[in-house]
Amino acid sequence: MTRRLLVGLGAAIGALAVDQATKALAVVFISRPRPIIPGVLTFTYAENTGASFSLFQGAGTLLGLAAIAAVALTVGAILRPRPIGEVVGFGLIAGGAAGNLVDRILRGPGVFDGPVVDWIQLPNFPVFNLADTAITVGVGLLMIAAWRTR
Repeated sequence: MTRRLLVGLGAAIGALAVDQATKALAVVFISRPRPIIPGVLTFTYAENTGASFSLFQGAGTLLGLAAIAAVALTVGAILRPRPIGEVVGFGLIAGGAAGNLVDRILRGPGVFDGPVVDWIQLPNFPVFNLADTAITVGVGLLMIAAWRTR
């Protein structure tokens, strides 16, 4: 259990730390869109008070409570015996949810009213951040693990 816990919490803390560090840099250094790979990748500062794809705008309390539940459930999943790939997946989901939750708590006037900082822009896709990426990769790892056990 100790190794599993260290790996899962390490993935969560790592995702949270990298997400918050890159958001802090985005706030300071991205005042206008900055093409990194023209036509493919642009760093664009954006604030999102909603969820993915800007859904549920203004529903900060609901989204904050959902993020707390997601972190609690994924940390609980890490504590159960399971393959290490699943542990990493749950850790990434927990860290990503925590990263966006920190924004909601620290960047607004109310408890969950803060906007989430997004800064990565791909063509024909909403602006996102590394917390979103951690969640997506975590879900992908869980899907691969589920597929492999069938």
